[in-house]
Amino acid sequence: MSPRTSAPEERYSAEPFVPERGGLSGLRRAAAECRGCPLHRDATQTVFGAGRVDARVMLVGEQPGDQEDRQGKPFVGPAGKLLDRALAEAGIDPDQAYVTNAVKHFKFTQPEPKKRRIHKAPTLREMTACGPWLAAELAVVKPELIVVLGATAGKALLGSSFRVTQVRGTVLEEEIHGRPERLVPTVHPSSVLRSDDREAAYRGLVADLEVAARVLS
Repeated sequence: MSPRTSAPEERYSAEPFVPERGGLSGLRRAAAECRGCPLHRDATQTVFGAGRVDARVMLVGEQPGDQEDRQGKPFVGPAGKLLDRALAEAGIDPDQAYVTNAVKHFKFTQPEPKKRRIHKAPTLREMTACGPWLAAELAVVKPELIVVLGATAGKALLGSSFRVTQVRGTVLEEEIHGRPERLVPTVHPSSVLRSDDREAAYRGLVADLEVAARVLS
């Protein structure tokens, strides 16, 4: 059975939906129709990456949140606002970056109708299914550096053994989707908002982003 309909989970893949050409605008239009895994069923819409096609740095997060799902844009909620502030403080212009997520649909639980939708981490299969979109974004943007935001993004890019606490704030050189890439991992800004010591967590995020800024300087 075609993965465009109701393929078994082991066949989940966005690959049949990814166009061979058309640039970011073509990818964005095609992603809006992606049915590569079941997450599209409950999400409001696909949330594709946003930013400059010639961006030197690409920031990769986990998945859209509630506000991103409603607005159709990545990093527009509280975590996105905190990220913009941290980037600027570290010396990286947020307007010069490209931001995206490893998974393009919001995965959530909702205990009761009309209650707040609660974020749920995507599975490795869901991240793998969405991988062709991230590969296509990397092929078009060709960033000099990838900033990995959090454990889920790290696992999507670097494999299931990735541990953000072990490598945050360091410069990694790895082959990602067939391209040699430099990466600086850090925590996801949403973890800063959840931290008991938010100021210390924020300072740690800025320190990691300063490493990225030095790579780009």
